[in-house]
Amino acid sequence: MVDSHCHLDAAEFDPDRDEVVRRAVEAGVVRQVVPAVDAAGWPKLRGVCRAHPGLYPAYGLHPMYLDAHRPEHLDELATWIEREKPVAVGECGLDYHVEGLDPEAQQRYFEGQLRLARETGLPVIVHARRAVDAVIATIRRVDGHSGRLRGVVHSFSGSPEQARQLWRLGFLIGLGGPLTYERARRLRGLVAAMPLEFLLLETDAPDQPDSAIRGRRNEPARLRFVLETVAALRGQAPEDIARATSANAERLFGLPPPAA
Repeated sequence: MVDSHCHLDAAEFDPDRDEVVRRAVEAGVVRQVVPAVDAAGWPKLRGVCRAHPGLYPAYGLHPMYLDAHRPEHLDELATWIEREKPVAVGECGLDYHVEGLDPEAQQRYFEGQLRLARETGLPVIVHARRAVDAVIATIRRVDGHSGRLRGVVHSFSGSPEQARQLWRLGFLIGLGGPLTYERARRLRGLVAAMPLEFLLLETDAPDQPDSAIRGRRNEPARLRFVLETVAALRGQAPEDIARATSANAERLFGLPPPAA
């Protein structure tokens, strides 16, 4: 399996990161995409990914860390991407849930990173909380019908119609722990019926624990529980879901096949 969104560089994993990676591999999670949240964290993220085979970095500026961002960080991001050759730009996007985050500033950083993704040909990892329509509108505006933007809206929480709009734009949706809660009826209905070619599995660890570990630290080994939930909702074998979603991640991020 591929955990398409995991913050393994987070401080929560500093005490036992090696053990977390080992448990993930034992659970069948042999590749992880690790997106950045701010410029100060890029060097640590790079080091974590270099130290653990199967971890692939993405560099970006997360909207929730707006106070840490500076306009010059967009120029630095372009330099990092050219030098480090990450698998994606991100995590970036819009967050209209957290109070006090300037929407105009969020928009400037998001558009800057979308332009960078368009210019480099890299996929983009998008955060969209209570902002799916605004994210879709921004992607359309920056892409300008060029068809060069592609990526994933991670931890998708929108409607089936919004999902269809994203698919038409060349974007996949990432689903993880929230899907495992029975009250998430809209998400569960979406994953049961959607085309499998547009789905990525994720944990967003250490955040968004699944229903079996509610209130505890999440980790990439828990992707197995997400996989089993998706398989049950769709009435398909977990192996088939794992194979298809891993192929989706390989195609989007240009991941190499897992080590033998």
